[in-house]
Amino acid sequence: MDRFFSLDLPFSRFAANTLILSCVSLVPLLLFYVALTPGFGSMLLENGPALRRFLRQVLTNGIPVVFAVNYLSLFLYAVSAKRQGTHSSSILILIVDLPARIFVFVALHAFIYFVSADWFGSFGGNRWQALRVVGPTLARSAMFENISGVYLYATMISAVPLYLNVISVLLAGEGQVSQRIQCKLTWLGKGCIATLSALSAFVYFGLFTLLLTALASLIAALQIP
Repeated sequence: MDRFFSLDLPFSRFAANTLILSCVSLVPLLLFYVALTPGFGSMLLENGPALRRFLRQVLTNGIPVVFAVNYLSLFLYAVSAKRQGTHSSSILILIVDLPARIFVFVALHAFIYFVSADWFGSFGGNRWQALRVVGPTLARSAMFENISGVYLYATMISAVPLYLNVISVLLAGEGQVSQRIQCKLTWLGKGCIATLSALSAFVYFGLFTLLLTALASLIAALQIP
């Protein structure tokens, strides 16, 4: 990954690589979502306007959201790799990534929904109604109940390498806590730290989805009927 996502790359190349990775992660999940939803695939094939609306939604909502979140994580990954994974930078990245990822995901959805009401007449052309559905929509995305779930899990392709990299540094470092963990895990073999890092990376992404769902549910609950 260091070859394609490095601070030494020009912005245009870094952005292009991020876009390609985002599309590669998005397409299989979209196909899975269509296949998983009864009658959705046949409706798209038989109904031209429905297919156009679906593709427009992916192009104007899905790709921008997935790209922005992936770019954020991949930039932080490049920063971590450039600094060769110091303890302080690794901890900072873990602290910064989670709230930043949640903010970007929610804020971009809200902005795109708001604009779509004007540009495409979505949500009955009502901009405030568009904003009102953001919370309920994202609250169900973690369960893959709507297309925002596709966008959510498409961002995992950038999150897991980032978390894996920084957690590996924390576990394999020379700090007191790291040394204690290494002593506890020595008897399990050399590959134990790598395995634990991988599991921790997925758990941390799970924490992101949990916090996002909690925030979206809170937003929905606080809305005035």
